[in-house]
Amino acid sequence: MASVAELKAAIDIALQQIGDGQTAVQAASEKLAEAQQTLAGALEGSGHEMVEAAQASLTQASQELEECLAATLTAVEQAELYAANL
Repeated sequence: MASVAELKAAIDIALQQIGDGQTAVQAASEKLAEAQQTLAGALEGSGHEMVEAAQASLTQASQELEECLAATLTAVEQAELYAANL
């Protein structure tokens, strides 16, 4: 079995990896927002169902990225709480 110090070190590494993932998700979210604006500007006034479907898909992707970030925040809180109780 790993020592407390080893467990805490592993948790610290995992937290750094989560932070890296959060940064990537935030960057992806920003790029999706840019894409939505570009698409909206380029296709303004178009009522075509494919345009609406594309916008809806981008909105859904943005919402899922927000959910992903929220889940990682919960994971961080739980890992930090566990480490504090070791």
